[in-house]
Amino acid sequence: MALKIDSSNFDVLVASNKLVVIDFWAQWCGPCRALSPIIEEVAAEYEGKAIIGKCDTDENNELAMKFGVRNIPMLVFTKNNEVKDVHIGMIKKPDLIAKINELL
Repeated sequence: MALKIDSSNFDVLVASNKLVVIDFWAQWCGPCRALSPIIEEVAAEYEGKAIIGKCDTDENNELAMKFGVRNIPMLVFTKNNEVKDVHIGMIKKPDLIAKINELL
């Protein structure tokens, strides 16, 4: 299951040496809801290898602003407290897996 990412755990997660994939999303966003099952599947498949989580932009506006989120869904890939890549919009599961494998 994808981890809920918010201001209470964000700093600790992104400072880790693991790849962290943050799905910025909102309940009202259709493409976000379509992406959600893919995020959940990938989170289960990469448990222990990478941290895959979801950050609700409505509940965590300060984190969304920190990353300049203007469109959702938006995936931010971080490692060692550094943004490695960003993807805006829908992404197919094979493409997401390829991106994660590239950054691991």
